[in-house]
Amino acid sequence: MRSDFLVALVELAESDKNIMLLTADLGFSVFEEFEVRFPNQYINVGIAEQAMAGIAAGLAMEGKKVFTYSIGNFPTLRCIEQIRNDLCYHDLNVNIIGMGGGYCYGSLGMSHHATEDISIMCSLPNITVMAPTGSSETYDLVKQAVNQNGVSYIRLEKNGYNAPFTERVKIGRPRIVKSGEEIIILVIGSILTEVVKAAKKANEKGIFPTIVSLHTVKPFNDSVIEKLICDYSVVITVEENNLFGGLGSLLAHFILTKELKIKLRTIGIKDKYMSVVGDQDYLRRQANISDSDILNAILGCA
Repeated sequence: MRSDFLVALVELAESDKNIMLLTADLGFSVFEEFEVRFPNQYINVGIAEQAMAGIAAGLAMEGKKVFTYSIGNFPTLRCIEQIRNDLCYHDLNVNIIGMGGGYCYGSLGMSHHATEDISIMCSLPNITVMAPTGSSETYDLVKQAVNQNGVSYIRLEKNGYNAPFTERVKIGRPRIVKSGEEIIILVIGSILTEVVKAAKKANEKGIFPTIVSLHTVKPFNDSVIEKLICDYSVVITVEENNLFGGLGSLLAHFILTKELKIKLRTIGIKDKYMSVVGDQDYLRRQANISDSDILNAILGCA
């Protein structure tokens, strides 16, 4: 996803000198080409994420279209006050890129896990929150985010679901990955790969769920969501994020408020921190959000 972010950013910078990329001492072997080609549009602020948010605010107030970049939890949780007060309150055109969402940096331990970022960022007014499931969505969302009003947060991951799609993705418009019946699964982020594996196993048992990439978590488009799920008896949400305040919580509130007669099952990270280390696949199994866990949920709802 990171390479697709950079491709999109280079294309934007080529046609708009107001595009700015700020990094907090990260992106080595990735951003060198951008730095050489656009030296006046690139700043490495050092290990100073809070300062990066403040610098981004100042640049945006002068008409720049700013992207900030760091590992998932650092440009978000470490500087949440600056995002709240400097960026969101002033409704500035700053796009926060959180690289390595969920357990992507699992081997580096809990300090590098981004497992509450979706919940926390969604709680802020004046922000669009996105979690693309793969390369094509990353490219499309980045190209559109730069022209959004207000702040955007885009959570990227190292790997994703990169099967080819014929249509382009649009902010706020879910993408149907696979059509099915009775059960619909709404997914955010690269954990879509686990959902697709689980669905294939369910297909062997005669169960064919619809799978949808809900890449735009906020704004939560009520009319689109209602139309999307109204023909199903069961909806399952899957996210590599804390269940509190995440996609499952948002959908539960929506179903309750609308008094919809639909069964909901939420799959996500329980309200606790991971105390072991390992790669993303290992930690997904430890957190009970792997393909086998998703399969069990599908079979339990069928």
